[in-house]
Amino acid sequence: MPTLPAGRYQLRPFMMTDLELVRAGSADPLIPLITTVPAPFTEDAGARFIERQWSRAERGTGYSFAIAEAASGLGVGQIGLWLHNIHYGRASVGYWVAGPARGRQVAGSAIAALTRWAHGELEIPRLELYVEPWNTGSIRTAERAGFQREGLLRGWQQVGAERKDFYMYGRLATDPLPGAP
Repeated sequence: MPTLPAGRYQLRPFMMTDLELVRAGSADPLIPLITTVPAPFTEDAGARFIERQWSRAERGTGYSFAIAEAASGLGVGQIGLWLHNIHYGRASVGYWVAGPARGRQVAGSAIAALTRWAHGELEIPRLELYVEPWNTGSIRTAERAGFQREGLLRGWQQVGAERKDFYMYGRLATDPLPGAP
């Protein structure tokens, strides 16, 4: 697992010192519904979550990074590149940011770094990202990172007790970088 620079942040492997980050994600009402973050949080469940993140690259299912402040190393979120459909030349991106770090361009910095790495070093032709229609912050973040909305997937994923619609976003390695002419 590499460490990727992301402006004021970095994407790095999870460490056991990230238990407080997992605790913060666990306390969010939505994060445990759409991720494997444990709820309720216990130290043991948090440690098992971190250990699962370590094993994803080894098993070939993806890369799970802690998003951390570059200066302090403090974990503020998680971003993953999931390889379930890599045999078709595509991978999906998923992320979450702990409540106190929201609104600080954390997700945008992380997506930009992960996208550069996935398209550049890993040579993945297509990246996909899924966002619930109500999540305007994630929609703006995806679009600023050069992802294009491609459609509405009705009843796409179980979230809690309901099946939810999701917008599908895609980005090709040949798409221009955001802000490029």
